[in-house]
Amino acid sequence: MKRGLIFISAASLCLTLGCKKGGADEVATNTTKPITREVTTNATTSFAYGSDASWVTQMEASGYKFYNNSGTQQDLFTVLKGKGITAIRLRVWVNPSAGYCNTADVVAKAKRAAAAGMSIMIDFHYSDTWADPGHQTKPAAWASLDFTTLMNTMYNYTYNTLNTLKSNGITPTWVQVGNETSDGMLWQDGRASVSATNFKNFAWLVNSGYNATKAIFPSALVIVHVANGFNNTTTRWIFDGLKANGASWDVCGFSVYPATSSWSTTDSQVLANMQDMVSRYGKKVMICEAGMDVNSASTTKSFLVDLIAKTKSVSGGLGVFYWEPEAYNGWQGYTMGAFDSSGKPTVAMDAFVH
Repeated sequence: MKRGLIFISAASLCLTLGCKKGGADEVATNTTKPITREVTTNATTSFAYGSDASWVTQMEASGYKFYNNSGTQQDLFTVLKGKGITAIRLRVWVNPSAGYCNTADVVAKAKRAAAAGMSIMIDFHYSDTWADPGHQTKPAAWASLDFTTLMNTMYNYTYNTLNTLKSNGITPTWVQVGNETSDGMLWQDGRASVSATNFKNFAWLVNSGYNATKAIFPSALVIVHVANGFNNTTTRWIFDGLKANGASWDVCGFSVYPATSSWSTTDSQVLANMQDMVSRYGKKVMICEAGMDVNSASTTKSFLVDLIAKTKSVSGGLGVFYWEPEAYNGWQGYTMGAFDSSGKPTVAMDAFVH
């Protein structure tokens, strides 16, 4: 999620899509379709009350501070833990211009989250900047690679990034291979709506990320994440195509950003979609991103309480993550945080208290 909603149409498929918001020492051997592994996962069965807090280091460098509801300044992860947050999601960009969300920055944030006793989700965008349904731009260093090299480069990058986390004592519970990949990733090669070949490419890229993840963290759950978790038609399209092309994944992940006037209807549609994913593919489900207008905190709390309850009711419902709640005072133009203008959590965050 970044700064609002973006809607695009994928040719004749009439897709309504969602919202914006290392080294190479390990040599991949997969020069054709990656060979997937069937791995028994032993990740925590506890429900994840989660938050994406990827902006924290950039906000701190800009002078932002965070406070608990009593007005005491605290580390953001301490504030979030005090509101019931048990898991942190961190995005990873390949070579971002300002450095934030590169591997080193992610390691630093992951250490803080782990020190706070939180589980961790790593969210690979496979881009130098925001990846979402309208933007899946290859990293500049990967732009001219042929597809086989691209696939192996993605494997190596995923492997090496996760290995760096491992060497720093970080064991993620979940790894997201691609962000809001409602029409694939690493365009144009992996843009699913372009052709059957492109959809196959997308599936093989998912397998590259899956295999690299399992090579470092066999018990981590691999997530394929799409936007608009209420839309069963487009969700079936992407996951049916992945299944048909031999992709492996553990969790169907979703974004949910409803209007304040219709959140209840949206939540019911999300529930039906999650139930269908479990039944149709035998996968677990998770809300990887959620958000609503910061100026409607009470309504946002009602939305989240309901969404959490509905996700917990699903067999295989793993958790709900709020996207960047700590963003306040119009940070980066984002208006769906859950902290007030003084840097304290709004009542919306009480939805996570358990």
